[in-house]
Amino acid sequence: MTATPTSSPGGAHPTPASGTPGHYTAHEKRDRILAIVGASSGNLVEWFDFYVYAFTAIYFAHAFFPKGDPTVQLLNTAGVFAAGFLMRPIGGWLFGRIADRKGRKTAMMISVLMMCGGSLAIAFMPTYETIGVMAPTLLLLARLFQGLSVGGEYGTSATYMSEVALRGQRGFYASFQYVTLIGGQLLAVLVVAILEQTLTDAQMHDWGWRIPFMAGAATAVIAFYLRRSLAETAKADQLDRKESGSMRELFAKHTKAFLIVLGFTAGGSLAFYTYTTYMQKYLVLSVGMDKKVASTVMTAALFVYMCMQPLFGALSDRIGRRTSMLWFGVLGALGTWPILTALKGVQSPYAAFGLIIVAMAIVSLYTSIGGLIKAEMFPPEIRALGVGLSYAIGNAIFGGSAEYVALSLKAANVESAFYVYVSVMCFFAFLVCFLMPDLRRHGHLNDVH
Repeated sequence: MTATPTSSPGGAHPTPASGTPGHYTAHEKRDRILAIVGASSGNLVEWFDFYVYAFTAIYFAHAFFPKGDPTVQLLNTAGVFAAGFLMRPIGGWLFGRIADRKGRKTAMMISVLMMCGGSLAIAFMPTYETIGVMAPTLLLLARLFQGLSVGGEYGTSATYMSEVALRGQRGFYASFQYVTLIGGQLLAVLVVAILEQTLTDAQMHDWGWRIPFMAGAATAVIAFYLRRSLAETAKADQLDRKESGSMRELFAKHTKAFLIVLGFTAGGSLAFYTYTTYMQKYLVLSVGMDKKVASTVMTAALFVYMCMQPLFGALSDRIGRRTSMLWFGVLGALGTWPILTALKGVQSPYAAFGLIIVAMAIVSLYTSIGGLIKAEMFPPEIRALGVGLSYAIGNAIFGGSAEYVALSLKAANVESAFYVYVSVMCFFAFLVCFLMPDLRRHGHLNDVH
């Protein structure tokens, strides 16, 4: 069934058909919720495909890089993971332009098909033993392709979901972007955990790691057809404007908004990837936890983290986006060192789980509303471009390099320097958010005339 938003498309004038801003009929609410579900389902598949790489790297690192020290092999795979992030700014620009000129729906359909192709390539890729140096080269190319795709996915899905979210409850409904983003991570680590319980360690290293990539490619095709049923939120006259999707328009009139988003994305993305994708390796390499136990702990933690998002999103509807972000910056700056230090000394997986949940609660102040804040900072004609490009640059530089920086500092025997790095970037996000306006009153999604 096609979900048809009944408010003015593009989100600039979101007065419901019932006539009163923030008040919706049952039919309007149902259509908007269906639109959220349709968009977020594709988002889940995109991020599952992207994160499967991170959670299976322990098993396939040896297949693409010469045998040697396990930390060095993981460092190489982390480098390829980070390289995928370097394509995100290009993806943010390309798909942002497509979404602002051709429509959000078109951009989301293209991105999910590209992710499917990347996953399929990795699933059937020959190893270093078979084709030599071409193996890591092809792996890198596949990750660059996926990075381009996911770079476009975030901006377009954040824009779409923010535009169809119910006014007055946007924090709650838009948080489902990260519910499905985290859900993609959760599904990835859950699939790996199931395979670890089903297959032997030798089988996982030999061919078992390929299974999640095959599954990801198949589900991406399903997501493509789900997205075909979505209604477009961008107005036809908006798409036809000369300034739509224009870099000149973005930087001529909205440079401050761009830099604010870039600033808090740097700290938010670094913290997010520290406690999600890197945390599994931290538990194994630094805490000394068994691989299977670490996967189980992360599966449980990611599930709780996913459930937190609507709660923190609803909290932002009450206290304001800016307040939520300020609390994230303060708690992230003060809490990172003690949490990571305490984790390194734990003996019980239950204690590790508890500490990770505390960290994830802090990060939820950012992740639950991250996409919405960015969408509220830009007008509809350049919204997807502004959201996608600013997020992608900050995410590529600081989020994508999180594992690489952490593993490099560990290899240099100065692992605690990484704790300082994360703390400083969270404090930087805190400082940047002082420049942010009250988005409930002055955000571009809240203009009602």
